[in-house]
Amino acid sequence: MVRASGTVDNARCLGLHDHVCWSFDGGAEFRRHARDFLADGLALGQRVCYIGDGSVETLEAELCEAKGMAGALRTGAASVMPVWGIYRADTMIEPEAQVARYVAATERALADGFAGLRVAADVTSMVRRPAQLDAFARYEHLIDRYMTARPFAALCGYNRGQLGREAVAQLACMHPSTSRGATPFRLYGSAGCSAELAGELDLLSADLFPLALRRAAPEPRAGRVVLDASKVTFIDHRSLLALDDHARDRGITLELRTGLATPIHVIDALSLTGVHV
Repeated sequence: MVRASGTVDNARCLGLHDHVCWSFDGGAEFRRHARDFLADGLALGQRVCYIGDGSVETLEAELCEAKGMAGALRTGAASVMPVWGIYRADTMIEPEAQVARYVAATERALADGFAGLRVAADVTSMVRRPAQLDAFARYEHLIDRYMTARPFAALCGYNRGQLGREAVAQLACMHPSTSRGATPFRLYGSAGCSAELAGELDLLSADLFPLALRRAAPEPRAGRVVLDASKVTFIDHRSLLALDDHARDRGITLELRTGLATPIHVIDALSLTGVHV
């Protein structure tokens, strides 16, 4: 199973397990990409759902601008839902409970003969307060872990004009794929390791990376946390210190799998004991 990872310029040609953060300035931009994403889901045999602000009637009208969606709505292959109908707007999400809801919905779709579930959701209204953002970032990582094994795909929309670039980066970095310029690195689910790490970890990531590590809290496997960092193009000493701090604070050993030559020299020079290459 191959998942997309990196920067994407559109929401087309994505697979059954893909997870994309789309940062946008205007709602029309996200709606266009959401329709493309969901239309591809129908073509792959997935059940699709469009979630956003507005009434059911408004959301259905927006979705039906895509060819074939009117018929899919009639047969149950497609559905819409106001964001407050699933995420309880103005409250703080419970990450594990929300993952369980999507797990159940995915399994229902499979039982009904679909190839899986695909959701496009503008969830800007769910992350306006710091506590909401903290919980939702944790949820984004947890649901991504689930996607590595089961055919659930999602396009998550965040309005950077309303939230600000810093807040969007905190959410974007928990996705394997993002729109351009959303985040300098990504920490996301892995089928074979505790998590995958990609992108560049430099001065721009100094505050964001430790925060992402805390929220993700990659699970140990066989007594150690293993990060697949094969897609990391640069990692500085600050990020290695953050990994070492994370490991020592939790009493674990953290293994970084990378083809880069510099991390091992930095680890030796700083006498780091919690992180190994």
